[in-house]
Amino acid sequence: MTEPRLVPPCPGWQEDLPGPEEIPILAPALGLDTPNHQNNVFLELPRASALIRGVVIWFAPVMGVHLVVMWWLLLFDKRVVSFEEWVMLTLYSPFAICAILFFWKFDVSTPRDLPLRFNRIRQRIYAYNFKCRWWNPFKGWQVVPVAYDWSQVRAERWRRRQVTAQGGIIFQWGVELSIVKPGTNEVIDRFPLTAMGADAHAWAYVCTYMQQGPEALPPPGPPWDRNDVLWCNIAMRLAPKVEWPADMDLESRTAP
Repeated sequence: MTEPRLVPPCPGWQEDLPGPEEIPILAPALGLDTPNHQNNVFLELPRASALIRGVVIWFAPVMGVHLVVMWWLLLFDKRVVSFEEWVMLTLYSPFAICAILFFWKFDVSTPRDLPLRFNRIRQRIYAYNFKCRWWNPFKGWQVVPVAYDWSQVRAERWRRRQVTAQGGIIFQWGVELSIVKPGTNEVIDRFPLTAMGADAHAWAYVCTYMQQGPEALPPPGPPWDRNDVLWCNIAMRLAPKVEWPADMDLESRTAP
């Protein structure tokens, strides 16, 4: 297997994809996705924070009811409650409360979309990233938009195997975008391009757009406003809309 070029490589590294100035070796395609916007100046691609959004939030009330019922039975049970039962529930309660907060924040705090913009006139990439600390639901969850020169972007294809709690195995794959320090292979930032989607074909789509323009791409499907969500998806209805910083929004959509 060819050794990874970047330092460090992304987790689950499989291969380095062609550089931003190299001709793509795969057909450009986005799979089931369609660009949020595409013209001669910039391309905006959607990114979902999870494959299924709006399910995890329901674990919060379920666990909350379970915790209340357990305390109710313990406090109002006519039998004598053992010391071990008190200890177990006392230790379980903080864990349950943190889990409830996490389930809620996981589905509600993340924006409705995490778009990427590629400005071919300025030769810049703009990422609407969301940083979260899964182990701390109380702080550190926020939007962190970034912008880099296109020449700094590298792409890596990854594949990971995850063992579920039931003992099953789930395979995941995608493309990670890495930002390198100019003139080196040292990675200074990293964020996903795709996950469980068009894979390396999506990178070929972006490179073709940045190198040759929209005329070299297959006609895109109708754009879809990612802020427009189904009324029945409670989590997405409560999630914040995409709001780029004003200066970055203007720069990313216009020519110099």
